[in-house]
Amino acid sequence: MRVNPNPYPDLLAAIAQTQQEINTDESQIATGQSVNFPSDDPAAAAALIQIADQTSQTDQFQRSSGSIQGEMQNADSALNSVITSLQQAITLGTEGANGTVNAADRDAIAVQVQGIQTQLISLANLTYQGNYVFSGTATQTTPYVLDPDSTSGVTYQGNTGVNTITLGNDFNLQINLPGSQLFSQPGNSMFQSIQDLINGLYTGTGIGTAVNEVSDALNYVDSQRVFYGNGLNQLNAQQTYLSGESTQLAQEQNTEGAADLTVVITNLTTSEVSLQATLEAIGQTAHQDLFDYLR
Repeated sequence: MRVNPNPYPDLLAAIAQTQQEINTDESQIATGQSVNFPSDDPAAAAALIQIADQTSQTDQFQRSSGSIQGEMQNADSALNSVITSLQQAITLGTEGANGTVNAADRDAIAVQVQGIQTQLISLANLTYQGNYVFSGTATQTTPYVLDPDSTSGVTYQGNTGVNTITLGNDFNLQINLPGSQLFSQPGNSMFQSIQDLINGLYTGTGIGTAVNEVSDALNYVDSQRVFYGNGLNQLNAQQTYLSGESTQLAQEQNTEGAADLTVVITNLTTSEVSLQATLEAIGQTAHQDLFDYLR
């Protein structure tokens, strides 16, 4: 059996190896993760990067979904207020159509309907987070303005486009209807019917016909409002799916990268004992060499 005359390189290499193992164990204890550097486990590191990318994308979808849900809820609420305002206009128009009402009373009713017209313009110009909801894709353009030269009393300044958002793989959702479709549709124009009612009340003619127009416009807006109800249902379903996906990704991340702390702590203890033993061996060897030299 040969005795290594110079054991120091081997002992120093053992120290370096043991110290690296200690550093790795301490990192895993600190982070709770078994993979803190790609070199720890290249395959697991690659899988964790992919999981992190998927998690980031899912989180973004969830944030976008929450924002869009708020916009669609506000739009739906605005349309509910529109319907309530149109019901009030019908009640006032029916009162004005009564043959016992004189011209002064009809004028007073017309003023009230004009107030409703102002409310409807405000509702049609709904904004959410700095964007106009009912202006199509022209979200920075005020949809409706008063226009005395228009037969409907207003002019639509938006466009007929719609906004669509991606909220998942292969899941795209249309999130709005343009005001031209909701409030200015020929034959069911809310603003035209309200202006016709105002004119009828002031002139005393065609009031009943105008009331029927407002009623048709109300039914039309109510039917269009279904779009937002359906959209909110789809959003809720997608949010449930995204929440489940987030949970699954978290589980995959834990399976792929979580450290077994019981094992790690045991390994750390063993490595520290090994390091101490190696240091003691070096100390003893150095002492023996010095003793031989002095002798």
